[in-house]
Amino acid sequence: MKLFNIIAILITISAVFSYINHRTVRLPNTIGVMLIALLGSLVLILLGPLSLGLKESTRQLLSSIDFDETLLHGMLSFLLFAGALHIDLSDLYQQRRIISLLATVGVVGSTFIIGAAAWWILGRLGIEASFIFCLLFGSLISPTDPIAVLSILKKAGVPKSLEVKISGESLFNDGVAVVVFLVLLKLASGTEPVSFWSISKLFAVEVVGGIGYGIIIGLFSFWMLKSVDNYQVEILITLALVSGGYALADYLHISGPIAVVVAGLLIGNHGRMLAMSDTTRQHLDMFWELVDEILNAVLFVLIGLEVMVLSFSKAYFTAGVLLIPIVVLSRFISVGIPVAMLRPFRSFSPHVVKILTWGGLRGGISVALALSLPAGTGRDAILFMTYSIVVFSIVFQGLTIGKLVRAFR
Repeated sequence: MKLFNIIAILITISAVFSYINHRTVRLPNTIGVMLIALLGSLVLILLGPLSLGLKESTRQLLSSIDFDETLLHGMLSFLLFAGALHIDLSDLYQQRRIISLLATVGVVGSTFIIGAAAWWILGRLGIEASFIFCLLFGSLISPTDPIAVLSILKKAGVPKSLEVKISGESLFNDGVAVVVFLVLLKLASGTEPVSFWSISKLFAVEVVGGIGYGIIIGLFSFWMLKSVDNYQVEILITLALVSGGYALADYLHISGPIAVVVAGLLIGNHGRMLAMSDTTRQHLDMFWELVDEILNAVLFVLIGLEVMVLSFSKAYFTAGVLLIPIVVLSRFISVGIPVAMLRPFRSFSPHVVKILTWGGLRGGISVALALSLPAGTGRDAILFMTYSIVVFSIVFQGLTIGKLVRAFR
């Protein structure tokens, strides 16, 4: 299928499902479109031959889409930049310690907790999967996605500091989790020697290189923005920064997600204050908010449709169900320990650990990383478990987090 046809179909489906959600279901748009897509997929699966060819056509569409390439090397850069653009650096600096711990210690700790639990559960269920593959599962299910929950939390009236923690953590834990995943994948495939120095080198190149590169492209774009006063040109510069900058980072084998986040923070703060007119700021904000909304609608439709290409089995289903509470528990531990470490030095909002735990939704990046795993031992099981946890997280946690916050208030 041609690329234009794929894009046209996905945008059309997203628009129709968004319309249905807005007129009838009235859930937050990302949750609503995913739920409609998921229910539609399940209906087509149950209908089988009675689906009038829609089931086969949908599967053909999904097989034409490389989810890994589409998200990790396409949509993710735009989503991260749009998120970073609206974060105040002064607010982020005030929360720097907790965000740093959550995005590093929290992600790594969650990786090992979930990985070890998955290895034990899969072994008891007779599903063959190596320990390193289970660690890969732990790394890909650890990053949180605030898109579906942040608007709910704002309406529920959470403190500003808590909003910054959630959005700031998600921006950086995406980048860190991708780096952890890539390191483990290289170790699992045998392309890198397993040693402390080799792992440290991979981390240094990906993370430190990503930060440095992000500062360079951010400053260069800032200089370009400051030298012109035309919002069409300036929006085009930010598009080039995101797309071209991410592509070059991928070519240089450094962390594109981290680079885009750093560049987005620079443009969203110093660029917004020192290099843009009021007219440019207004148009830039509107443009990137629209990009964010459209891409998220398409992404969550894709998540809902992906159920049609999963390999079903009783053992996979059991593993997914058993791992849901373990993933929530690992989130509670990986949030609770950093908060406990910092409590002697600063105060936190009431019930911060509970809200961060239940508000730690898993999203498209987890599905994309699972789909990028090489075919072989454990891939089908990991993909099914990932999908089960993501759907539970978005639907059940996403729809109840607002009530939880209001109950605590």
